[in-house]
Amino acid sequence: MSDARTLFDKIWQRHVVVDRGDGYHLLYVDRHLMHDGSAAGFARLRQRGQTVRRPDLAFATPDHYNSTAGKTTADIPDPQHRRLVEQIQENTKASGVTLFYLGDERQGIAHVVGPEQGITQPGVTLVCGDSHTATHGALGALAFGIGSSEVTHVMATQCLWQRKPRSMRVNVDGTLGPGVGAKDVILAIIARIGAAGGVGHVIEYAGSTIRALSIEGRLTVCNMSIEAGARAGMVAPDDTTYAYLHGRPLAPAGAAWDRALAYWRTLPSDAACRFDREVSLDAAQIAPMLTWGTSPEDAVSILDRVPDPASAPDATKRDAMIGSLAYMDLKPGTPMDQVAVDRVFIGSCTNSRIEDLRSAARVVRGRKAVVPSWVVAGSGLVKRQAEAEGLDKVFREAGFEWREPGCSMCVGMNGDTGLPGQRIASTSNRNFVGRQGRGVRTHLVSPAMAAAAAVTGRFTDVRRLLA
Repeated sequence: MSDARTLFDKIWQRHVVVDRGDGYHLLYVDRHLMHDGSAAGFARLRQRGQTVRRPDLAFATPDHYNSTAGKTTADIPDPQHRRLVEQIQENTKASGVTLFYLGDERQGIAHVVGPEQGITQPGVTLVCGDSHTATHGALGALAFGIGSSEVTHVMATQCLWQRKPRSMRVNVDGTLGPGVGAKDVILAIIARIGAAGGVGHVIEYAGSTIRALSIEGRLTVCNMSIEAGARAGMVAPDDTTYAYLHGRPLAPAGAAWDRALAYWRTLPSDAACRFDREVSLDAAQIAPMLTWGTSPEDAVSILDRVPDPASAPDATKRDAMIGSLAYMDLKPGTPMDQVAVDRVFIGSCTNSRIEDLRSAARVVRGRKAVVPSWVVAGSGLVKRQAEAEGLDKVFREAGFEWREPGCSMCVGMNGDTGLPGQRIASTSNRNFVGRQGRGVRTHLVSPAMAAAAAVTGRFTDVRRLLA
């Protein structure tokens, strides 16, 4: 028997506290991220007379319910949402949990703040009451979202019962063409394996294309692992990872850095290890992508046409396509670059980092938005850096709104929503029915493609604008 192990196996085995013998393991949790949806967890903790076991390993920031129109709770129009944001301040103060609150430049979307602050590190287990916690796997962590009752369990015990998933490797090799980025890569992967393609698995993304991505690009890829049905997504740490983490506020320093680095270098999957499933893609075949339906798997390139349900492999898929096209108000055979948009949203935990804003600004520079368009930085620090680089000026001069950090229109639960019937080009991660507001039609795209839609009023091959 080979003792070669995957990155996932190495982290999992290191964190097992109890093996119950039936596939379930009690895992130790190294980091717990909280947001403004954690109020219920704190309430249950109080009801049980318990306290947060390791407040030093917990970090919180409001992101879901705060308004991106301002920096204070007074800017939140819904009183219930305002109260949830206020409660995170009260709960963290009482429990000793570190909080990045409104007005603090470090505040932002949890999945932007974690890597940015050095909370996320290779080899750690990290959880959060949010499905897109898989994002943090980009730094070689085992990170996944948990439910409300599980949040309470981690608060009280710093452990969590989990059934061990299977392993899957997605290899992407080759050089991406101009105008093609990480968002296009993950949309191409999901289109290939389907929205249920990763169910029961942790995906490790590998290959020369993934290795060539920046950490920000890897964060985008891992973020949408959940859209492929996976429990988590991961990229093995390498020199790119170490350079990104070095000097971060909460990353190891001095002798502790040297010890951490020595451990991190042992984490990549062994050459002889075996995965339960493997999939390969050729980067040269990936073009700028966008979705046409109401599932992230409904993705095609900008060169394609709206698919015809008659081409579906079975009746179930055909009926689903018919329903999606009816909701999206699209006709089969329509060229994707002839579909007009009503609004553009650039933001979310998928695409709101400085690299994303730079990518969009390159397209926008010297042009004007012809539809209402928003840019929402993922954190106060991203916003500050963008302003230092003059990106805010580029967007504002083009007619974009430059908003405060938060989840914003991605979740549609904070007042930032579209109007019924509007078609939105969005850099977020989900295009479900009503995700961005009742009756809103969402198309997932990269920041560059969103910017191209903003300045042309329709889905446009961004490569034409960059040529």
